[in-house]
Formats: sequence, structure tokens, C-alpha cells
Amino acid sequence: MRHGDKTNNLSRTASHRKALLMNLGCQLITHKKITTTLAKAKALRTYIEPILTKTKKTDTKEVIMHNHRIVFSYLNDKHAVKELFTVVGPKIASRPGGYTRIIKLGKRIGDNAELAMIELVDFNEIYGKGIKEAAEPAKKTRRSGGAKKKATETTAETPETKTDETATEQTEA
Repeated sequence: MRHGDKTNNLSRTASHRKALLMNLGCQLITHKKITTTLAKAKALRTYIEPILTKTKKTDTKEVIMHNHRIVFSYLNDKHAVKELFTVVGPKIASRPGGYTRIIKLGKRIGDNAELAMIELVDFNEIYGKGIKEAAEPAKKTRRSGGAKKKATETTAETPETKTDETATEQTEA
């Protein structure tokens, strides 16, 4: 029985699972998004989110070096650790959590396995822009009384523009 066991073993031994998540984590950090199976993506999310949280804490030099060492013990790739602390860390510093997004892609043709794309949320500009643009018009439509002011302004402007047009016609003649 596996009561209370929340770890997805992915049908692998502990050392193989650790190596798999380590490699997937390094690839996610360097490429910012990867495509894998849904089960591996969900396991990777629980593995990588605490590592990403460690990059945010930059109180003193000792804390920074200690966090570098801890993250290196999880990833074992100095290039990925450098990328994490120099590029990814500052960009996710203001985010309180939820650094990754999993998008389901359907089933693989060969073995019918569910595929998913896991990506770092702050590095997808296309998806983020669509959300911001969709949110802005909703704020404009919620204003009350704005339509009344606009209606009175347009009626006030139309006589002025007509008088301006007649004045230009008279000067031309």
C-alpha cells in the first residue's frame, strides 16, 4: 500500500529517477520550455519549484553561495546553475510562486502516452501579452457615467466643428 506517498516513482529506481529529474531540470532551465510526458512534467514541477525558490533569496553573500551549492547538488550542471542565478532568478524575483506552467499536448502516436509541455511562466512573452491585452478593455467597460460624459462632449463638439467649417468656407470665398 502507498498510503500518504505522494512521490510519483515513474517506474524507475531512486537513482534513475534522480538522474532523470536532474537532466529534465537542467534542460528546462537552459531552454525555458521542454516537451515530455505528462507524468514526467508533473514530477518535474515538484522537483524544480523549490530550486527556483532558492534563487530568489539574496540577503548576504554567504546565503547566495550556500544557495548556489544547494542548487548545484540538485542539478550537477554549472552552466544551468549560472543561467538560473543570472537570468532566471532576477526575472522570477517578484513572483510569489508558480514558476512553471504545464500545457497538455495530446497523445503520442507510437505508444499513446500523454504529452505535455512544461515551461517557465515568465519567459513566455506571447502568452503573457494576450492576458494583459484582454484584461485592459474590461477595466474600461466597467466605468459608470463615462458614457454620459462622452455623449455630452460629442454633442458639444459637433456645433463647433460646423462653425469652423463654415468659417473656412467663407474665408476661401
